[in-house]
Amino acid sequence: MDFIQAAIERAREERRRRTENAREAPARPRSPHKATVANVETPPDRDALWAELTEFQPRDKRLERNLIVSQRAGPQAKHFDMIRTRLLHQLRANNWRRVAITSPGSACGKTTLALNLALSLGRQPDLYTLLAEFDLRRPAMADLIGLGGGRQFSNVLAGDASAEEHLIRIGSNLALATNRRPVPDAAELLQGVKAGLAMDAIEAKFAPDVVICDMPPLLLTDDTMAFIDQIDCVLLVAAAERTNMEEIEKCSAELAARCNFLGVVLNKCRYLERSESYGYGYGY
Repeated sequence: MDFIQAAIERAREERRRRTENAREAPARPRSPHKATVANVETPPDRDALWAELTEFQPRDKRLERNLIVSQRAGPQAKHFDMIRTRLLHQLRANNWRRVAITSPGSACGKTTLALNLALSLGRQPDLYTLLAEFDLRRPAMADLIGLGGGRQFSNVLAGDASAEEHLIRIGSNLALATNRRPVPDAAELLQGVKAGLAMDAIEAKFAPDVVICDMPPLLLTDDTMAFIDQIDCVLLVAAAERTNMEEIEKCSAELAARCNFLGVVLNKCRYLERSESYGYGYGY
């Protein structure tokens, strides 16, 4: 417990310092010999802690039916693998860990992209990844992967349950935090102190190298901006023929003012060159 508490304090101080100095300080280079993305101490029993999480093996047919195709390497996963590689370069160059994925509005495919990106990261055997569902008003992740049960990550964020009760593991190095029920007061929960402390405690205990936060649409609620100060960087997902440039520009400006804005992923492109498309209606 002393190790976890000390790690929480170190993570909290590091996050505060990064928030204050993000725009002035030069990026800290990552040592090529480290397997982690950010400079946070890895507990000696990390492998054992992850192995104790409840394992879940989603069915391939269920995943593919929901356009989740990155569980294996191949042509279908290549665009998500490209995003993975570029994302890791940014995380390592800047010593970041937490990346948020949001969209201007609904039906842009941000949760599908988050799952594909997480599964792509999960194929890196030395990289430990946590995908956490913060879209609390409209949780969808459990249904997309066919996960039953009553796991409710919002209870962990509220300080009412332990992470071990509500995390599931896919493979040896990918953990998911999902919700079964909507949370009406999501903004109040995410803006509260307990949510930030809960994430610090999870990082301190499980030491994930990458934390992907599937956030709500930016223009529909204030939930994302309520938690954005706890995030290192953010990706915006826009849907072709649905998201307009005014929405993209508005979201980009709001995010850049509060966080490290990585850019825009254009999703649901139907008109691509043959060499750029893999047949599922998604393009990078």
